[in-house]
Amino acid sequence: MNYLVVGAGNASRPVARLLNYLGHKVIMTDLKEMSEFKPIYQTWLHKMGDEGVVLDLKNPEPTLDGIDAVYMPPTLPSTAPIAKLIAQSDVEILTNEEFSQMINDLLPVDVIGITGSMGKTTTTTLIECVFKGAGYRTWTCSSLANNLVSETIIDGIVTGKVDECDIAIFELPHGSLGLLDKLNIKIGVLSYLTPEHLNEFGGSYEKYQQRKLIMQDISETFIANAECKNESDALRDDTIYYALDKDVDFSGVMGDGEITISYGDEEFTAPFNMMSYFFENAVGAAAVGINYGISQEDIIKALSEYKGISAHMEDFGEMNGRKVIIDAAFLPDGIRTTLDYFEGQTLVVFLDHFDTSWVRDKEEVGHILDEYDNIKAVLASGFDESIQKVEIHIANEILDAITEHDIVKVATESLEEAAALSFKYSEPGDIILHMGPLISFDRENIVNKIKIGLEDGRKRYE
Repeated sequence: MNYLVVGAGNASRPVARLLNYLGHKVIMTDLKEMSEFKPIYQTWLHKMGDEGVVLDLKNPEPTLDGIDAVYMPPTLPSTAPIAKLIAQSDVEILTNEEFSQMINDLLPVDVIGITGSMGKTTTTTLIECVFKGAGYRTWTCSSLANNLVSETIIDGIVTGKVDECDIAIFELPHGSLGLLDKLNIKIGVLSYLTPEHLNEFGGSYEKYQQRKLIMQDISETFIANAECKNESDALRDDTIYYALDKDVDFSGVMGDGEITISYGDEEFTAPFNMMSYFFENAVGAAAVGINYGISQEDIIKALSEYKGISAHMEDFGEMNGRKVIIDAAFLPDGIRTTLDYFEGQTLVVFLDHFDTSWVRDKEEVGHILDEYDNIKAVLASGFDESIQKVEIHIANEILDAITEHDIVKVATESLEEAAALSFKYSEPGDIILHMGPLISFDRENIVNKIKIGLEDGRKRYE
């Protein structure tokens, strides 16, 4: 068939690439030219062009001549000329449900799916570790590889990774979950629910929850963090709940270098050398493993060998007598969880830019930091990586909300400078802590900037 895929954005690229892989002729049209896309998206587009997708860019008047079917992204306004043209035609329209079925037909193995507002990535990597420990060949698609996970999934299908695994493990953020809303999931996990990305849902938390709860509709077995019960009364009656220190289906207790997990009449203890939120996510991963049929012994082995993931409560070691911890916490509950872990220890905190592709409540972040009297300095970057521009007012919105006790507050024009200044305002024995959302969206670049800033600061203020 001859397909027209409208737009070269996040929803359309995976669709166009898969259709091309399946042997269809695909034209992808967009109002923008190649140079207007972010470099990472340009890379994907060039790859698709090399594979045979026709890139019809910078075209304000695409035609339906010779087109059998079209795909339109959900963000396409009905007033757009191409949308009006499609509405007036009898051309076939490819739906997300049909696209999901195409993917199902290409997945010969069971799929484990993970969604939620936070904890998705750590839970995904822990589940991967559990299955690897049990001898499975895993194919894992998560935001560690690409923030748009659906694009990573399609890449794995096109490049043959799907044919080299025994189990597929998919982290499914709200965008990918909306595109793959009929995917067949063997075990689905909901890690956490809290307001986030609401500007994409017209400000409605209920609509955001409904998107996340697609997971329970497409999962044979559904597992959720017990905190989700406080956020929604729409969870399935047969939901399996997990938590720390609660009487639920799978309960965990943190120990010194170990975790004890209880379920039914069973209990086991595993060596576990992680910090903070990793413990609760480990309980969720164990719940998945047990429900899939993995033995306690294999789960114990996996948890004892788990090394964590980059920039999630990652210990960067000691620098000039300060312990440096890099974390990607940015949602209110996540920030509190991270800060609670360092109770009784003196902190100097540096933050990256809190508005990425959507606006967040910076004042709330400042109020949260204000609650902790062990913080003696907060250094906030005003550099927006998504537009490569200094927006110092974003940093000041956070700092201005810190009023209750004597905290040094500095707004900087770069993340590197915020990291460097953490040495100026700390002393040996203190903990330097990074928090912010950018690591989740541009991991390699942001971690590299942090390292540059830290190295500069340790020399400058030695």
